[in-house]
Amino acid sequence: MTSLDTAVALAPANAATTASPRRIPDRGGSRLKSLLGSWEFLLLLLFIAIFTANSFASPYFLDVWNLSDATFNFTEKAIVALALTFVILSGEIDISVAGIIALASTAMGAVALAGQPAPVVALTGLGVGLVCGAFNGFLVTVLQLPSIVATIGTMSLFRGLAYGFLGDGAYTQYPDGFDTFGQGYVWEWLSFEFTAFLLLAVLAGIVLHATTIGRKVRAVGFNPEAARFSGIRVRRLKFWLFVATGLAAGLASVMLTSRLGSTRPSIAGGWELEIVTMVVLGGVSINGGVGSIPGVVLAAFVMGLVTFGLGLLNVPGIIMSIVTGAMLIAVIALPALVKRLSAARAKGARR
Repeated sequence: MTSLDTAVALAPANAATTASPRRIPDRGGSRLKSLLGSWEFLLLLLFIAIFTANSFASPYFLDVWNLSDATFNFTEKAIVALALTFVILSGEIDISVAGIIALASTAMGAVALAGQPAPVVALTGLGVGLVCGAFNGFLVTVLQLPSIVATIGTMSLFRGLAYGFLGDGAYTQYPDGFDTFGQGYVWEWLSFEFTAFLLLAVLAGIVLHATTIGRKVRAVGFNPEAARFSGIRVRRLKFWLFVATGLAAGLASVMLTSRLGSTRPSIAGGWELEIVTMVVLGGVSINGGVGSIPGVVLAAFVMGLVTFGLGLLNVPGIIMSIVTGAMLIAVIALPALVKRLSAARAKGARR
């Protein structure tokens, strides 16, 4: 057994010692039962239900171009959510992602105003995101500040810098070709943004579920002390996870700025809540160690369909914010409620 295997084994409760030795369950049936009872399967059912309801609620919903437009409601947020998944799985959190988007967009606007071409503008957004992510990682891993406190502070810092540069103004002059990142299509109705999200989702899934990096992230989230004693460089791993999240926010900023064609310091306002909700709704434990990329992808689709469906029905934006907040509370409270009910049922059975 490798040191990493030891860390993963030490972290959760030892299920092998609690399982009954008298019965060997059918492996195929057990896997099917586990699949049908998984959070991802419930999200799939929810996705189908919302999709069906939207198709009846609006005659315009099933139009292929409308569905293509619907992807713009969540792809930029979902790209950040993929990276944030790793941070939360490691037991940390990053609340500053929307502030990074705003600052990166402001920097791109300034570079565009200086007459730089589209590739340089886009690289500026990615670079600012990477630097902001590295700064968050430094605060958490080197200065050892609690991540929620550090990133709440940088959320205000990054957004404040954007307001400091722009005030009530806006950047609206971007070079030719820059609109491709947020408005371009790879093939007919298949947008560049949605294609990038799918490719990044596949990459994130492979990294989390099929590489030692993913196993290390889970081990750190389960039990950072056990992971450290097993030889995992916990601080360095977390630092690079924050860097990756900043880079993802920079990419989202490139796409969002390109799609809107302008920059204001209020850009991506309130996205922190929606991105965190997307991750937690996808089944990622806020305490770390548990979660999957397929769950986050399904959660992105569910939230995208909800907001797009409400938009087709002309529901005000404040109602969408209420729905997002309610979903976040529900997915955090539901596991605790189920755990309490299960404990009460077990206690009653012993009596």
